[in-house]
Amino acid sequence: MTAKSSDNNPVPNFYRASAEDFRKIPGSPIAYSLSNNIRDIYSNNPPLGSIVPTRVGLMTSDNEKFIRLFWEVSLDNICFNALNEIEVFKSKKKWVPHNKGGNFRKWFGNQDYLLSYDKKSRDLLKKIGNHLPSEKLYFKPTVSWSEIASSSTAFRYYPNGFTFNIKGMCAFPDLKCSIEQLLVLGNCKFTNYIIRMINPTISFGAGNFNSLPSAIIEQNKIELIAQKLVNIAKNDWDSYETSWDFESLPLLSSEYKFPTIKETYAKLRSHWQEMTDEMQKLEEENNRIFIEAYGLEDELTPDVPLSEITLTCNPHYRYNGDKSEEELEALLLKDTIKELISYAVGCMFGRYSLDKPGLILANQGETIDDYLEKIPDGKLAFMPDDDNIIPILDDEYFTDDIVSRFKEFLKITFGKETLAKNLEFIAKGLTGKSTGSPEAVIRDYFIKQFYKDHAQTYKKRPIYWMFSSGKNQGFNALIYMHRYDRQTLAKMRTDYLLELESKLYAEIEMLSEDADRNKTRLSKLKKQIEEIQKYDELLNNKALSMIEIDLDDGVAVNYAKFEGLLRGI
Repeated sequence: MTAKSSDNNPVPNFYRASAEDFRKIPGSPIAYSLSNNIRDIYSNNPPLGSIVPTRVGLMTSDNEKFIRLFWEVSLDNICFNALNEIEVFKSKKKWVPHNKGGNFRKWFGNQDYLLSYDKKSRDLLKKIGNHLPSEKLYFKPTVSWSEIASSSTAFRYYPNGFTFNIKGMCAFPDLKCSIEQLLVLGNCKFTNYIIRMINPTISFGAGNFNSLPSAIIEQNKIELIAQKLVNIAKNDWDSYETSWDFESLPLLSSEYKFPTIKETYAKLRSHWQEMTDEMQKLEEENNRIFIEAYGLEDELTPDVPLSEITLTCNPHYRYNGDKSEEELEALLLKDTIKELISYAVGCMFGRYSLDKPGLILANQGETIDDYLEKIPDGKLAFMPDDDNIIPILDDEYFTDDIVSRFKEFLKITFGKETLAKNLEFIAKGLTGKSTGSPEAVIRDYFIKQFYKDHAQTYKKRPIYWMFSSGKNQGFNALIYMHRYDRQTLAKMRTDYLLELESKLYAEIEMLSEDADRNKTRLSKLKKQIEEIQKYDELLNNKALSMIEIDLDDGVAVNYAKFEGLLRGI
């Protein structure tokens, strides 16, 4: 080390270091821990900022007006993959993908935000916020990282078509440095080691990036590694509903399919482990290349802990905290079951289909007729709900009861013969224990927990809205906001709420014949009817108002129009 203890100084732990050594590092940070090898790397390689253009993105000054999550708006109003703003304006579409930084994730991901960027919005953004800095670089492929990094810094590939935010720093590789070279440099252990030494804060901005040494490895050595890592990360990202390139649930893929969900999950889990192991192996190979190239074998090892393999299917990364393998596996199974349930609900509303991959009904006001036009002739494995209202109640009071529809979904996807086994596996996966009635567990999940999970998954911008009469759970019903129209509330009131009230009265009359035995149930029913009657007054008033919504306004604005009717987010 350059810094060394003074033999002539009586003060313990006193070190001397040459100021000239610190000047080798841009900005001359006081980084005693950096070895001679690393200082030499700085001396022998120009700052990264001198060969790679780095830019700070836009600041809107009003994110509520200009930024949305992609599932909030109509799919047809999003311009994907634009090469420049001219293409956006020609498309007549309002929204473009927006890089807003996000969680610690390497290689690919954090792609779910949109920016309002039609000509009117673009002109307005030019006048406010930070006035669209670097707009000539919008829509170009880039390597990006989040400004705030709690531990390591993670670099990700963004293809063409994105604008970028002040929280999503961007570097634009060119002939001097390719995307692959920049990705592997940014995500290698060597770079993160330097970052921690020279910048101990949680903020890593463009200036910090520019000061890194341009320790570039030859393209032919790392190109294949980079491409494989990006492909694995993209495959993982696209396996979940919150990706706009999501096509279908991996659990339903023919590649892993068995008659039971238990067997299917076991095979899928094995595939996820293979993905995780492959990414770990590739990242360690990448680290080894840099360590050997710069003679850092005595300072760094290529090892990458599982917690830093940033795949959602990797429980060591997905779940923070000190948990045992058994706890991690239980959490992963539980979330996979919840994802199956969520996808089934999406099929119930026609957002997804068992007959065609990708989004189906994803534009404002679309109907069953639109669904039928989009599905290939002769393929109708599972029909969406016809009126966009699915009741979630104590019992099966309606033919489109959500538990009944979920069972139908399971029969179609895994077969009638294994329904009982699959219901039992799902119930055990949700609770962690065997129960007497799997259907009761699943119904309880839909009533009490599904909406919380949905709102969390969709970042407090849910697309399925739960109309709920209150804590006694007298009446609950889901709708899909993209299919909402002005008649939805009136139909909900006449065909479901008032019909349910009548059925509850009939149940009370029947149970009253043995009132002592049915005391608990009767008490609950009476509370539910009282709750429903109060709710009916508000629902009727809102139905008469013929409320309109505009998906471009976003969930927060539209949700507020139904205050008092919807369960809180």
